[in-house]
Order: sequence, then structure tokens, then C-alpha cells
Amino acid sequence: MGHSSVDADRGSVLGRVLPDGTPVYRRRERPGVPPVSVTRFDSGESPGGLPPEHRHAHDFLVLLYVERGAGSVTIGGRERPLRAGEVYAVPPGEVVDAAGVGELARGRAWSVAFTPDAVPALASVSPLSWEHHPLLALFAPGVGHGRVAGPDRARWSMWLADLDAELADPGRLGAGEAVAASLTRILVAAARLAPSAPVTPDPLVERVFARIEATFPEPVSAADVAHALGYTPGHLTTVVRQRTGRPLLEWITERRLTEVRRLLRETDLPLDVVAARTGLRDAGYLVRRFRQRYGTTPQRWRRDRRTWS
Repeated sequence: MGHSSVDADRGSVLGRVLPDGTPVYRRRERPGVPPVSVTRFDSGESPGGLPPEHRHAHDFLVLLYVERGAGSVTIGGRERPLRAGEVYAVPPGEVVDAAGVGELARGRAWSVAFTPDAVPALASVSPLSWEHHPLLALFAPGVGHGRVAGPDRARWSMWLADLDAELADPGRLGAGEAVAASLTRILVAAARLAPSAPVTPDPLVERVFARIEATFPEPVSAADVAHALGYTPGHLTTVVRQRTGRPLLEWITERRLTEVRRLLRETDLPLDVVAARTGLRDAGYLVRRFRQRYGTTPQRWRRDRRTWS
């Protein structure tokens, strides 16, 4: 079955398609606009913006909050109820089947899609460490869900409406700071819904991530990482995908591009130096990978981030 480039939310575009046909959406870069979008599903409205098949994944983070109503959503193969106060955190690569969102005919739900660049405290955090960051506690493996107490639900609705309003006029003075502050407040509230006891990390994934963190500035491949840990590349790629939702090479690339973004944001280094420091072959290759991942050039991304940050 073919896939169109229809948005999974109003801030994303089709990036690639998994071998099983599941579309994976990436952030749509908009000049001068923080990498955040809010989608509201209201009663009586079709859940517009979802792919026709409803089943999809993202390469960014998504937070779903149910204000009222009923329905269901399947996240990572597990059906979840859409009841008032439910909050779901969907990490990159997690497959979502949103067909049940259409049942919200008597309610309202909010979806916030973002990349860590939108929040100063997360902008330079390695994607290999996301699950350990306090602001992303609800996104940790084995968590992913919380429930807002009744007295606090009005505040959640207000926060989301405020974030939506700020994003509606990104050119307004201080809009970038207001968006970052609103999103941070929502993430803090979501993190407080996570269990207080830490989730036991996956030993193999921890070893893989530690190896990537130690070697990504070098021109290492997925095969190099696998061999260093005593596995065949095919086996390790499959295991990592099963346990994290993303294949091994994608984690290596994501780590490198996170460092690329940090260097573009915090320094004036030329692209050939940035490429050399991040394990990429040269400036031309960096530009190709960056455009493929973010839909824009590194030079334009650097200008845009300095516009709104």
C-alpha cells in the first residue's frame, strides 16, 4: 500500500517507510519557528492530519493528553484507553495506531510534538540519554503513561491552550522563549506522573549506547559497534530495533546529528570542521544527511535557531 506525504500532525512530513509499510514522520522545519506543534482533536471533528492508515511512527517526541471523552490508541502494540486525564508519552520510533482516536466524538485530546531543541535544558542532551533526563521521565522505557488527577486537569488544558496560542504567532516578540517555557512546564508536570522508582535499564541497550557515545565522533559504522560488542551487525540491529523502536545505525546517526546541531547552535565553526568532529565524512555528506533528516540545510537551520532561540 502506498503512502502519501500527508501530515501525521500539522508540523510533520513523511520521512521514510519501514519495511512493514509503516510510515515514519519527521519534523517539518519552519523558518524562525520552534520545533514544536500542537494538534487538538475536538468532539464532532474527524481526526484530521492523521495518515489514512492511522498506523505510523515519528522520529520526534509526542505527548498525548486526553481532556475528556473516550476512545483508544495502540502504542507499541498495546491498546491504551483514551479517558479523561490520561497522558501518553511516545518516544521516537514507537509505532502508533491512532484509529481509535476517531472515537473521541464526545471529547477532546491534545497532541504535542517536539524535538529536544525546543527546550534549552534538553537542546544539547544526547539522544542516548533521553530516558535518564528528569524532564523526559515519562518517555523512559517501560513507563510511557500517567494519569492527571481531577483537580489538576483544568491546568493541563490551560497550559496546552497557551502553548497552542504562542505557536499561532511565532513572530511575536518573545514567542520562542514563551514556547520553551510553556513546553518545559508541561514536561515537568508529565515527569511528575512517572513512577518514583527508576525503571531497570536494558543491559544490552546500555552497552550499545555506551559504545556509540564513546565512538560516534570517529567514522565508525553499525558493523564496527556490533563487532566490538561481540555480535553480528544484523543480529544487533534487529535486537536494538525490537527493544528501542529504532535500528542501530539510526541511533548512531541521531547521536551524530545531535552533536552537529549543538555545534551549529553554539559555535561558528565551518561545516567541514563540524563534519570532522562528528564522525561524518565531509561537509557535503553532512549537508546531505542533515537535509535528509530535517528537510533543511545546516546553514539555514543555524540561522533559524538563532532567530527564535
